[in-house]
Amino acid sequence: MPRSIELTSRSLGEMCLHHLAENPAQLAEFMTMTGYSPDALRRSVGGDALDRGLIDYFATNEALLLSLAANNGFGPDDFMRVWARLNPSG
Repeated sequence: MPRSIELTSRSLGEMCLHHLAENPAQLAEFMTMTGYSPDALRRSVGGDALDRGLIDYFATNEALLLSLAANNGFGPDDFMRVWARLNPSG
């Protein structure tokens, strides 16, 4: 069972981006859905807007979320707690 850890939107956004970088098809889908060009994505790295977009993208794709959680040793509930803090009205 994954350990429960405290994640921040910054650390989680970074993990999401690294996960997508290792999965080019998913990265391309994210960029298509969000309208990021490669240059715009590079300029946005480390920003709150990109972190939120990445977290939202993973929250809407259960398989991707579960893979991210398993590969980084935390539970899906830990991820969803960060998402809920960013989206308090659901």
